[in-house]
Amino acid sequence: MNAHYSLRSLLAALLLVVPMSGCKPSGGTASTDSGTGTTPTKAARKKIAYVTNGVDPFWNTATAGVRAAEKELGIDCEVLMPPKGIIDQKRMVEGLLARGIEGIAISPIDAKNQVDLINQIAERCPVITHDSDAPDSKRLCFIGMNNYKAGRAAGRLVKEAIPHGGKVMLFVGRLEQLNAQQRRQGVIDEVLSRPEPSSGVPVYDPPGKSLSSGSYTIVDTRTDNFDYARAKANAQDAMASVPDLACMVGLFAYNAPQCLEAAREAGKQGTIQIVSFDEANAVLQGIMDGRVYGTISQQPYQYGYQSVRILKGLASGDKSVLPPGGYLEVATVEVRRANVETFWRELKQLQAAGQ
Repeated sequence: MNAHYSLRSLLAALLLVVPMSGCKPSGGTASTDSGTGTTPTKAARKKIAYVTNGVDPFWNTATAGVRAAEKELGIDCEVLMPPKGIIDQKRMVEGLLARGIEGIAISPIDAKNQVDLINQIAERCPVITHDSDAPDSKRLCFIGMNNYKAGRAAGRLVKEAIPHGGKVMLFVGRLEQLNAQQRRQGVIDEVLSRPEPSSGVPVYDPPGKSLSSGSYTIVDTRTDNFDYARAKANAQDAMASVPDLACMVGLFAYNAPQCLEAAREAGKQGTIQIVSFDEANAVLQGIMDGRVYGTISQQPYQYGYQSVRILKGLASGDKSVLPPGGYLEVATVEVRRANVETFWRELKQLQAAGQ
């Protein structure tokens, strides 16, 4: 499937495919194998797993893509969401391997320190990464957006939201994840009007110090380790410690909703601009109401769908499903007030089709 599908074109394709696939509910019911013309029993179906990097509604949309591909392709896919970070993720992976799983798609929590874990998976079954990559590991491919480019797109939203400049604070779950590092750097480079890196690899600005260029200042980056209460407290503290804060940028799906709630309680809705990533309902409603300027959607539905499609092929011995260069780029969608209603309607239809 072309990685640059828009949400509209993906929906159109899905609505054509799903009714024709003879889908039955997942969980082991028989499904026709179009490659052999037979109907495999539950025991004959390939069993794979889709492992996220945490628990968040963002992953519910990815799961809808998993379920749609699972039904269409006649495969069983277990979705696992670690609630407490890297330890839980490791435990889940070890359990999958012990049960003889035939392929794993994983979103690494700490790319550098999970290379050994991913390599252990690779010794037992095909492994791919999604959402966040671990390029130094033996994973076979990565599925996701270009996080640096997406960060620059979010940076452009920031400059649209506060065209005359101002102070900007960034919020994110954790910076150990490669996607968080790249996304954050893209925002910084775009807001500060830095050129695209000629090498393709941006220079990383460590957190902890203010960065300025022209009329814009990136004050700092606040992390919360996927703790929603802490994420809200970070936004509250930012508004209190920087009275003239102009914009808050949430780099993970839940960050902007927490910023939005903190701004509402502080009576600063509309005074402080908010830019987001992903497609949380609160963010989309906020865009419609004019309380959030815009968001960058990475189309997580595709993460789930494409992961299952590729793992099904790999588990069957078909390496032709791997994308060139080991990278399947999923295009982002920039959501503003002008297109939010259409985007949200089509997103709901995709989520319903994957149930």
